[in-house]
Amino acid sequence: MTDHILIRGAEALLTGQAGADARATGGTDIRIRAGVITAIGTLTPEPGERVLEARGCVVYPGWVNTHHHLFQSLLKGIPAGINLALVPWLAAVPVAYRRHFDHEAALRLAARVGLVELALSGCTTVCDHQYHYWPGMPFDASEAVFDEAAKLGLRFVLARGGQTQARPGVDMDAPPQVTPETLDGFLASVERDVHRFHDAGPMAMRRVASAITTPNWSCAVEHLKPMAREARRLGIRLHSHLSETYDYVRWAREQHGMTPMQFVAEHEWVGSDVWYAHMVHLSDGDLQLCADTQTGIAHCPQSNGRLGSGIARIPEALALGVPVGLAVDGAASNEAADMASEAHMAWLVHRADPRAGERNDTRSHGRPIQPGGHAAAMTVEDVVHIGTAGGARVLGLPGVGTLQPGMAADIAVYDLDQPRHFGLRDPAVGPVASGGRPTLKWLLCHGRVVVENDRIPGLDMAQLRADAEAFVRTLP
Repeated sequence: MTDHILIRGAEALLTGQAGADARATGGTDIRIRAGVITAIGTLTPEPGERVLEARGCVVYPGWVNTHHHLFQSLLKGIPAGINLALVPWLAAVPVAYRRHFDHEAALRLAARVGLVELALSGCTTVCDHQYHYWPGMPFDASEAVFDEAAKLGLRFVLARGGQTQARPGVDMDAPPQVTPETLDGFLASVERDVHRFHDAGPMAMRRVASAITTPNWSCAVEHLKPMAREARRLGIRLHSHLSETYDYVRWAREQHGMTPMQFVAEHEWVGSDVWYAHMVHLSDGDLQLCADTQTGIAHCPQSNGRLGSGIARIPEALALGVPVGLAVDGAASNEAADMASEAHMAWLVHRADPRAGERNDTRSHGRPIQPGGHAAAMTVEDVVHIGTAGGARVLGLPGVGTLQPGMAADIAVYDLDQPRHFGLRDPAVGPVASGGRPTLKWLLCHGRVVVENDRIPGLDMAQLRADAEAFVRTLP
């Protein structure tokens, strides 16, 4: 039976849980029934089970990507923006090139490229902060992205973005596709999407969040409370960007006399139903506010490095109990928007952060330690935890993100068959610590096999590449 599966014989299994429960100790076999894990241990095949032999493989929960911009998947490496910081990059790339996504086929192609890239990295849950909306647009962007995710069998969260005012310094010469919506138009569109797509269940395959692109910068101050209250009336979460660069923090202080976190707190945009992308520049007080309100963070280390934004204080946030998930951000500010690359970067960047050394003991055997990072600031188990269970917590999906009986069978089985893994003493760390994208033997989402032997069944990869190349040739 296709819904009766046994994954058997893996070398190691990381559960996505934290601390002592991060690794399976009583066997690595996983039994799946009707999309749910029913047992983990040393198991004997039962009649009718499909057995997936995982010898030489390592098993992780499927990655949970908490923040993306799928339409940017066809805007990688734009020369005009490759060496720019955030604000000039926004004007030069996403804003300038949105005119080329004025028809449904372009958005669908970009979404397909991004979703395929994510799936082949072992990602089963994708949150797309889709802000490509404008008044009178001739196609249904929400339906398009949900449909592309469904075709690949992935969990999908639409963070319905957009703007209700032009942004200073970015939208001055914007094309028609960047025209702001009215507040009423934005709220009505979010509500329509909730009624059409939103599932509040713990293992939902489809979710909707209300996600203005950036608080205040993308909307008037007086719009924030109505947006928050409407989202809560609808029973959905709130999402946006915040404190990505120091310039944004300085602007908030100049405009409002407070940090961005303090500002959003005053306008009802904090709580366990809210998460923000980036959060690179947080004060001690901001971190404590996140912890006190359980406001979540979508950590995007590669994009933050690519744009020169800085290194988020994630180890400190975790120590305070802040909900943290991992995210790739848009491919136009990342160029490799897959969760395997993101996990490797997350593992490295916090160890290299000089602040990590300052926060730990400054002496060793009576001798001063040289200024620098701290090699234990982020472990592989930490990365897997925030990239799976942490992300599911941020998105409000309690039935997803860990490998335990009763949880959704979202499972990545990595084959350590590449030279970078040869000689690896602890196979469990390979998919994160060794770098690169490991061979994906199988990827299951809610018990359905969506990748097998590093290929997506039914996908013509050569045609997808040709379609992407043809689109890129039309760009200036």
